[in-house]
Amino acid sequence: METVIKQQRIPTNWDEREILREKGQFWTPSWVAEAMLAYVCENTDLIFDPATGNGAFFEALLKLNKSHISFYGTDIDNRVLENDIYKHKSCTVENRDFLKNTPQRKFKSIVANPPYIRHHRIDEETKQLLKKISTNITGFAIDGRSGYHIYFFLQALRLLEKDGKLAFIMPADTCEGTFANKLWKWISENFCIEAVLTFDEAATPFPNVDTNALVFLIKNSNPQKKFYWVKANQAYSNDLFTFISSNFSKQKYETIEIKHRQLKEGILTGFSRPEQNHNGFNYHLNDFARVMRGIATGANDFFFMTAEQVKERGIPDECIKRAIGRTKDISEEILTDSDIEKLDQRKRPTYMLAINGHNKFPKEINDYLKIGVEMGLPDRSLIKQRKPWYKMEKREIPPILFAYLGRRNTRFIKNEAGVLPLTCFLCVYPFATDTEYINRLMQALNHQDTLENLKLVGKSYGSGAIKVEPRNLGKLPIPDHIVEQYGLKAGRLIFIEKIS
Repeated sequence: METVIKQQRIPTNWDEREILREKGQFWTPSWVAEAMLAYVCENTDLIFDPATGNGAFFEALLKLNKSHISFYGTDIDNRVLENDIYKHKSCTVENRDFLKNTPQRKFKSIVANPPYIRHHRIDEETKQLLKKISTNITGFAIDGRSGYHIYFFLQALRLLEKDGKLAFIMPADTCEGTFANKLWKWISENFCIEAVLTFDEAATPFPNVDTNALVFLIKNSNPQKKFYWVKANQAYSNDLFTFISSNFSKQKYETIEIKHRQLKEGILTGFSRPEQNHNGFNYHLNDFARVMRGIATGANDFFFMTAEQVKERGIPDECIKRAIGRTKDISEEILTDSDIEKLDQRKRPTYMLAINGHNKFPKEINDYLKIGVEMGLPDRSLIKQRKPWYKMEKREIPPILFAYLGRRNTRFIKNEAGVLPLTCFLCVYPFATDTEYINRLMQALNHQDTLENLKLVGKSYGSGAIKVEPRNLGKLPIPDHIVEQYGLKAGRLIFIEKIS
């Protein structure tokens, strides 16, 4: 029977991408699928895929001409299961929820691109089930902020036969999240991590999608102290497939980099990151400054206004403060009053409603608060924790802002405009507050050698984006030569003297 194989395209509009996000569906490109199949198709007569989607892995199996190998899969999306490729005689795919209705058997070969659904899209009942699954498998509960894919990964490892092989493509948060060290310590003690495949921005498997993909190649055998760390620099090259097909024996290729790394170091560094020697850094950002997140309003569409909206609503000056709410609104490493005025001209929001529990308000404010009540704001999860509901978080104006998530080269911004940042920025408060010291710290932070270290403390996403949480930004290493170059030691010593 002739099998019709349809080429998958990446969704380009917002509505299409939102549908995929809800289902966690992002299709695996052929060159990656074939490389993953090369790992699991040796010494087996059946390959299992718990999240088949449109059949990328079965398509790869057909292309590799492994006619002696059958394919069994599960998926919950009836639409994709109607694909003609699943009519092939060597393929069996069931409409089945892998986590809620797991096959009651083990497999020698498992391959998957599991649904990528972040924790905030998972309902509470399902979260409780996932917690139970992780506890039954590992003996401990995985952090509730982990995505759906983590539990697919654990369940698949549980179904892996002795000496069986598993190939999973996963987002980088699998080894960068708060749960990562504990998770990988358990995996490394119970399985053999043979290789981790990473991808340069130019070779990302999922263009236009905010995820940094990795592929884990794991065998259910005795753990080893080393693993192969591979970086693919060119998409649709055969080098990745050839390397894996050679059982990792051939080491020199034009389009991939290969390192044989210590497993302990890889877990400590994070598999998504290049090898680190972990000799330690003498200086970190929290030696020179304090970091806090920006203000979470709970409803920017209500609390964050344009100059025109402030005027129309008659909001008094004493009830508003200047603020910045979008990283794209800052293009340089210095934010000035002139920049804020230009944002006003472009009708961008630059005013935050800032009333904190006063008993008496002008009529204009009372009328505006009634609109907020009609919008249901007092019942929103974040806002209902505040008393009264319209009370805004307080922050001192930070001398330095940090772009929380971005691809930009300049991540640290000098706040000469004196604005308050919303949650897309972090607040950086230097311990020494004189202008000269702040300027020197700014130069040190925006030095390329310092910015390069962001990948050591942040989570990586698609197209080179890195997200850094407040606590982790404080751990940002600042190289010794940068500290020396910009004379930062003095500021650190002053701070130490003040608290001692």
